[in-house]
Amino acid sequence: MFILYLCNRNLLTLMKKILIYIIILSAVLAACSPTEKKYIIGVSQCSEDIWREKQNAELRMGTYFLENVELRFAAANDSDERQVQQIDSLVATGIDLLIVAPNQMATISPAIDRAFDKGIPVIVFERKTNSQKYTAFISADNYEMGHVMGEYIIARLGGKGNVLEVKGLKGSSPAIERHNGFMDALKAAPDIKVVGSLQGDWTEPTAQQVTEQWLSANKDVRIDLVFGANDRTAMGARKAIGETSLFCGIDGLPGDDGGICLVRDSILDASYIYPTHGDQIIDLAIKILEGKPYKKETLMMSALVTRDNAKVLLMESQEIMRQEAQLGELHAKADGYLHELDTQRIVSWMAIGVVVLLVVVIVLFYLYHLRKITLQKERVVNTLWDMKPLEPSVNQETTIVQEKTSDSSQDNVQEEAEQDNPADTSMFITRFKEVVEARLEDSDVSVEDLAADMNLSRVQLYRKVKSITDASPVELLRTARLKKAYQMLLTTDKSVSEVAYAVGFTSPSYFTKCFKDEYGKVPGELRTSS
Repeated sequence: MFILYLCNRNLLTLMKKILIYIIILSAVLAACSPTEKKYIIGVSQCSEDIWREKQNAELRMGTYFLENVELRFAAANDSDERQVQQIDSLVATGIDLLIVAPNQMATISPAIDRAFDKGIPVIVFERKTNSQKYTAFISADNYEMGHVMGEYIIARLGGKGNVLEVKGLKGSSPAIERHNGFMDALKAAPDIKVVGSLQGDWTEPTAQQVTEQWLSANKDVRIDLVFGANDRTAMGARKAIGETSLFCGIDGLPGDDGGICLVRDSILDASYIYPTHGDQIIDLAIKILEGKPYKKETLMMSALVTRDNAKVLLMESQEIMRQEAQLGELHAKADGYLHELDTQRIVSWMAIGVVVLLVVVIVLFYLYHLRKITLQKERVVNTLWDMKPLEPSVNQETTIVQEKTSDSSQDNVQEEAEQDNPADTSMFITRFKEVVEARLEDSDVSVEDLAADMNLSRVQLYRKVKSITDASPVELLRTARLKKAYQMLLTTDKSVSEVAYAVGFTSPSYFTKCFKDEYGKVPGELRTSS
């Protein structure tokens, strides 16, 4: 019993060590996982057009090397009400920073204020707001654009002629500033007359419509040049007027339908690059989120596009676009590699989990098996002394006599035959019980002594006892002594030492140890609890 107890205890200790190692391994693997804070950035665009598509692409490109940044886009399609709803919705999703291009200066301000008051940094880009509740502003200088275009038009017309202006969306800061810069520049040329200043909304169809309406009311007015607040507005006016006039706009986008190509192909006379720089906006956003120094007001550089530089600017733009496309392909490949890595990490964790589960199942099964064997042995040993003896028949007595006088080889054969006979087993157990109980007080009794009392050899006794009880004669002798001591402690007034000597133990301390191993408590505790 004591040996089994030690085995179980050692196995439990080993299992605890295994679990500790597994926990340490899990902690190490978890420490290897990225712990970088993830930022969610909301982008509220006032509309959807080729300029904003380019900017959104640049915003995404700006996050290629920032795996901890997630972008959430919304476009209002020039609707103030929709943009207010979209900003509130982005804030409700739990964004860390808001990037917003307000549709109009006043109407979007309350939504921006609500976001700022909730502690969300706000970057206003491209268009201004009349609120001071923003973290940073980044844009090109729209007043400077209008002023430079006015100076170009003065030079292009030689300081004399009629100009028709088609403005941008009413209430939009770029439209207001471009108009003011344009008109201020024309003050230097009194012979240039602005024959009309039409209200547009940045779109080509609206520009064509308002221009046609103006032409129908002013059929006799000659138009030398049209200044559109953006390239699409200038193209709308061109469709209404025809090719009889010069047309200038602002945006100067690359691409087949962009302003640079239109200037190169002499469809527009001039344009002005309105920089998108989405990557620069992302860089500003990360500085704000990470608490690094940044400028509250940033004006981006720009340039006038004419026939003299359109080809060079277009080549530069195309090269940049080509490099951006390659960078996009590299990023896609990197995403694929990272996805494979994540998959491998998941598979590795699953494999570790399966291994841990198998280890736990094997250990538990082994513990269950050991416990089952222990319980079976305890059940046999504990009931050994309570079995009722069976009266042997004449044939059985003859068998016993033959067993005593036969040689060792015949004894082995006879033992195997008796193992399958319940009556013979019962008789053996009864006899062995009598022998053991008769020698309990004898501290010097040995297995040889017990075998001699049973008229068997030491090997025969050991095999017989082991086959029936799965325990050795020594273990059964010790169990019998402990059971006898248990009864004496409950029914007599003898001291622990007296009981120990009475049941054949030579040392009270060894008796106490064996007693605790068997019953889980020392002899003194048994009397106290009873």
